[in-house]
Amino acid sequence: MKQTWWKEAVVYQVYWRSFLDTNGDGYGDLEGVRQKLPYIKELGADVVWLNPFYVSPDRDNGYDIADYYKVMDKAGTMEDFERLLDEAHALGLKVILDLVVNHTSDEHPWFLEAKASQDSSKRDYYIWHDPVNGGAPNNWRSYFAPSCWEYEAVSEQYYYHSFAVEQPDLNWENTTLRQEIYQMMRFWLDKGIDGFRMDVINLLAKRKNLSDVDNPYDLSYLANNPGIHEYLQEMHEEVLRHYDCMTVGEIPFVTPEEGLLYVDESRRELDTLFHFQIADEMPTWDMHRFKQIQRDWYEGLKGRGWNSQFLNNHDHTRQVTRYGNDREHRVASAKLLATLTHTLPGMPYIYQGEEIGMTGVTFDSIDDYQDIAMINRYNEEVAKGRDPRAVLESLQLLSRDNSRTPMQWTDESQAGFTTGEPWMSVNPNYVDVNVEADIQREDSVFRYYQQLIQLRKSHKALIYGEFTDLLPEDEALHGYERTLGEIRFTIILNHSDETREFPFELDPKTLVLQNIENNDTRLLPHEARIYMTKAAQ
Repeated sequence: MKQTWWKEAVVYQVYWRSFLDTNGDGYGDLEGVRQKLPYIKELGADVVWLNPFYVSPDRDNGYDIADYYKVMDKAGTMEDFERLLDEAHALGLKVILDLVVNHTSDEHPWFLEAKASQDSSKRDYYIWHDPVNGGAPNNWRSYFAPSCWEYEAVSEQYYYHSFAVEQPDLNWENTTLRQEIYQMMRFWLDKGIDGFRMDVINLLAKRKNLSDVDNPYDLSYLANNPGIHEYLQEMHEEVLRHYDCMTVGEIPFVTPEEGLLYVDESRRELDTLFHFQIADEMPTWDMHRFKQIQRDWYEGLKGRGWNSQFLNNHDHTRQVTRYGNDREHRVASAKLLATLTHTLPGMPYIYQGEEIGMTGVTFDSIDDYQDIAMINRYNEEVAKGRDPRAVLESLQLLSRDNSRTPMQWTDESQAGFTTGEPWMSVNPNYVDVNVEADIQREDSVFRYYQQLIQLRKSHKALIYGEFTDLLPEDEALHGYERTLGEIRFTIILNHSDETREFPFELDPKTLVLQNIENNDTRLLPHEARIYMTKAAQ
């Protein structure tokens, strides 16, 4: 398998609207990202991934795009972006953007023209169907609504939407539409961006059989349909192969066998992917399940494709709250989870604030939440007669707002995020958990991330090395090796709130990093240790 810059990179995800507000309007902006590029560089990241900042009505926080070529006012201007890009490159940072081409906003000019008449030249840019028995064509759900079909009265047809009703899906069977997308991709690549994170890219091809499904809540029928690989191979041929760029596909509902079809280097589709067997299918920590997922994906992609490692992002609750202990062991737990993502096979992704151990939130009222998926599901369940408080509590842990609260820079008003009223409430614990305080401590989460990243950069065994699970059956301890040539790393993690006996003998002199100062032979709660030795020949 070839070695490339992006396989060796660490990606830092910036959810810009919650990163830093420089004009006091309560929203983060591109200028705020530009000002904090030195901070990202100091951390040790190589790539900055920016969530969508294109013109949008903002029904789904920018994932409903009305103009692919312009910057929304909340984010700033094209000049702001160009300055950001230039300064990132000057610092040695690369920049990738979200590519959202499964759907547009219902305010995109294409859709406005398409819905005006069945004879519109843009009609076939979207997916339309006549009513069936006076209603929706079938029982399929969308991610954000009880049906993926919305009736449009002017043309008396339904249009298809995998997400909100304001996000009509594009019809990738239309060759003219595909060329429009490729032209847009070239526009951004020609500006100098370094690649794309591709939003739900495996949803582009739609299921041809429109019959009802047995379980509409299992949304896997929306993804991985025939034609998807032909679209991506065409995209690579038409656009991607002409640039030195990286691509990472957001690809839900895939096994390692299916995932390999997207990232096998010989197929020339995508470079790497996010699968969601952890983030979507493991609501809380399950050690056996996690280990099995890691083994399966390592074996499934070995020598042929590349994986990504992440435990949280803008759609998933912060990792220390969901998968760790964000109370008495917050610092140790945050470091342990970082150790996982930076030493397991694949590219590590850091979601803003993760590097200081930011936690999720629990708001008291549904009115305090902004997550459209959560709000729609809450309203749907309450309409069925369920107790509103019970519904709210059932949705809080996995609400996307858990990861979208503003970045906590200081202990000053609004965590130093804004001088105005923030678009989303700041987590009250910003007084104790903030960047300013963290970087001043030598034993902080931030400093540990720096050490981890430097260790990975210094030893290709942590990037390209063989992976062996040493403790597949242990319910609390995770132990594994990464080996390349003579170098062997042994990683031991106590992912529990209890002290545990060390599972085997290792020379203390070979210890290169640990998240807790502890010389005992027993592992403290949430302790992580990394050993480096010369492998036996």
